[in-house]
Amino acid sequence: MTSPIERLIQQLDDSTGPSYDARAELIGIGSAAIPAVINGLPSLGGFGQQTAIEVFQEVGDPRCGPALIGLLGSDNPTVREWAAIALASLEIDSAVDPLRRAYLACLERQTPPDWTEPDGIRWALTELGARTPVVPPLTARLRATTADDAPGWPSAHFAEIINDLADHVQVILYSQFRRVDADRTYGISGTGLDWELDWSAPWERLVEESRMWSLLEASEAPAGDNIFVAPTWIDRTDLYPER
Repeated sequence: MTSPIERLIQQLDDSTGPSYDARAELIGIGSAAIPAVINGLPSLGGFGQQTAIEVFQEVGDPRCGPALIGLLGSDNPTVREWAAIALASLEIDSAVDPLRRAYLACLERQTPPDWTEPDGIRWALTELGARTPVVPPLTARLRATTADDAPGWPSAHFAEIINDLADHVQVILYSQFRRVDADRTYGISGTGLDWELDWSAPWERLVEESRMWSLLEASEAPAGDNIFVAPTWIDRTDLYPER
């Protein structure tokens, strides 16, 4: 006989609406629901597994760690990405080696490093202390002049940051802009400029092409004392990690 919790888990796959109610109810039940959600993962499709990951994050029960590690091998890239982010959010230290393997698998599939899955895995490794981004001194100093909780760097320094990162052989992947009003932060549209790098090119060329495109973006970027920019960049070791 199906229990009430098992019925809720079955509803996680229904994206027409019931999944959201089921998600809320499972979160409300809390840790008592986690073993059943773990057991129900194999029966769920991609959407249901993503919703289950949200339940794991909201409940914050570390018992879901092994299940999340298992999801790093999913055929669904979004499931893999969300599982990686959840593992870091829940501070599952045992996930470091599986996350490294998942990142290598991304590179072997030739997933571009600026796509969300490798981006999410890099973030997870950084949060777990297994990856240290290269932050050149000028870039670090320019951020330090802002409030501790500022969402990035003042947009007025965008070009300086770009050149500093490129001078330290970093490849800028993309940048996001945010506006701070009355202690609230809002995402805002950037320049609409979009570019693709040829990841088969030598690293030095990737650095200079990302510098060129980013400087063009900086020339058209939103301006103002309350506008901040958050660039995302990678080091050579992110594209050619040690095996």
